Amino acid sequence: MDWKFLFTSFDGRISRKTFWIGTLVLIGAWIVIGFIVMPIFGANLMPNPAMMDPTAGNIEEMGQQFLNIVSAAAWANLVMLVIFAYPMIAVMLKRRHDRNNAGMDVYVYLGLLALLQILQALGLCYTLSEVNGVVMPTPTLIGTIAPIIVGIFGIYLLVVMGFLKGDAGPNDYGPDPLGGTASATA
Repeated sequence: MDWKFLFTSFDGRISRKTFWIGTLVLIGAWIVIGFIVMPIFGANLMPNPAMMDPTAGNIEEMGQQFLNIVSAAAWANLVMLVIFAYPMIAVMLKRRHDRNNAGMDVYVYLGLLALLQILQALGLCYTLSEVNGVVMPTPTLIGTIAPIIVGIFGIYLLVVMGFLKGDAGPNDYGPDPLGGTASATA
């Protein structure tokens, strides 16, 4: 497998198998680098047990701490998205090319994902609400709708890139990555 081509080139086509291998490598790298980046932004991966104890202090303060952690995690995820954007686009575009698609939906998806991270980082997706005398973080309207939209779009792309066959034979973006020809599969 040509790893340089897989993660750096926006040209050509790749098969579903190659897409899944590239995706799993990127997920693994994201997790490893996330263990480094998250604490830098103050987003601990393990919750503070004292924060979960309502008798330990001011409930409103604990809710604010939660909002701060969500914001820090969103900033860290935004940095991670910037770090991984290029190889993600390279893998995703080549897979979209295998279905004779320019891949503009990949750019739209990553733009929406970045926008969601920015909204979360700026604290626009959660607010503190009082419910029966307890102050708790609750999602705002945009904090409810935006993740649903991004999630549905992500599932659509996952199905199209990860499960649907590519074009048989050559297409506008290059030869069949499986080596087939249109006449052999017709």
